[in-house]
Amino acid sequence: MLNKEIISKLNNVQTPFYFYDVILLQKTLSKINEESNKYGFHIHYALKANANPKILQINKNAGLGADCVSGNEVKAAIENGFDNQKIVFAGVGKSDAEIIYALQNNIFCFNCESIQEIEVINELAQKNNCTAPIALRINPNVNANTHHYITTGLEENKFGINIWELDAITEKLKTFSNIKLIGLHFHIGSQISDLQPFKSLCLKVNELQKWFEQRKIYIEHINVGGGLGINYHEPDKEAIPDFEAYFKLFHDFLEIRPHQQVHFELGRAIVAQCGTLFSKVLYIKKGIKTNFAILDAGMTELIRPALYQAFHKIENVSSDKPLQPYDVVGPICESSDCFGKAVLLPQTQRGDLIAIRSAGAYGEVMASAYNLRDRVNTVYSDEI
Repeated sequence: MLNKEIISKLNNVQTPFYFYDVILLQKTLSKINEESNKYGFHIHYALKANANPKILQINKNAGLGADCVSGNEVKAAIENGFDNQKIVFAGVGKSDAEIIYALQNNIFCFNCESIQEIEVINELAQKNNCTAPIALRINPNVNANTHHYITTGLEENKFGINIWELDAITEKLKTFSNIKLIGLHFHIGSQISDLQPFKSLCLKVNELQKWFEQRKIYIEHINVGGGLGINYHEPDKEAIPDFEAYFKLFHDFLEIRPHQQVHFELGRAIVAQCGTLFSKVLYIKKGIKTNFAILDAGMTELIRPALYQAFHKIENVSSDKPLQPYDVVGPICESSDCFGKAVLLPQTQRGDLIAIRSAGAYGEVMASAYNLRDRVNTVYSDEI
């Protein structure tokens, strides 16, 4: 939560910058551990949400594992002290060099998305005199009812192995001497605000468990991915997602065998609310239908609104004047460089400090140097 004391300290910081509320992040992690430990669940932090080194250190110190989708994310997890045996490597297009690096560092598991990928991992494991532990990422064809760009669990998506491919793949696995099947992996999408799709996922996993057991294939690990959404509209009202209900649903509906472990890959739900993008108003430009508040931050610092038409709460923390509508835009030479249209803000002027909330996930990590922009700065609540 942004209070007057914090704002006063941030007024003199060069904008734009990401501000991270370290206390909120630690409270979120504490709640995750409290609720997941009730059931013995294993939590991996999804580095793609935010790979800021200090954020990684805090997540590691909370005992989380790492969910990685590139070789450099695996490297970042290792360099920041995550236990190699808590690192999972997912992604539909792993390169040979990335696979070799992960093999040489003895990670916990490769989440595999195609038979061709498994063939390559087997071949590279053979050359490196090791056995690769894998999980099959199965496409459960469950609709997450979220934005079509971040839905991943339908047959039309590029991710995962389709159920109708399983017979051929399980037969093929018998011929791979350097592969060990240890798990099943699922991920149906992101920013899922209704828990019903997760219940549907549980029921599909239960069906698939029986399918594998009928073929005398016994699975040690069930990885149900992540996707739990956050409240972008009222970040202060719901700063920490309802992890109690989330984990309880999986406990209630997932039919886990006595020898099995359950894994989650959470990213946005952990870090989104702790991050705020701060920017200052450069100009107020009069328009025909609206006024434009032109900021010194743009889509290079936070691309989600331009890419997904995503909503972020925007606050003018410098003004308490009457509300007026503004199109809040950035300086980038693109018409899509817009954070929000007809946003009601207190009467705004040049130099006002603007807070774009809930930006801790897919904000800094997706920042770019387009238009030769400088790299966005970061500020932490425990360092001001």
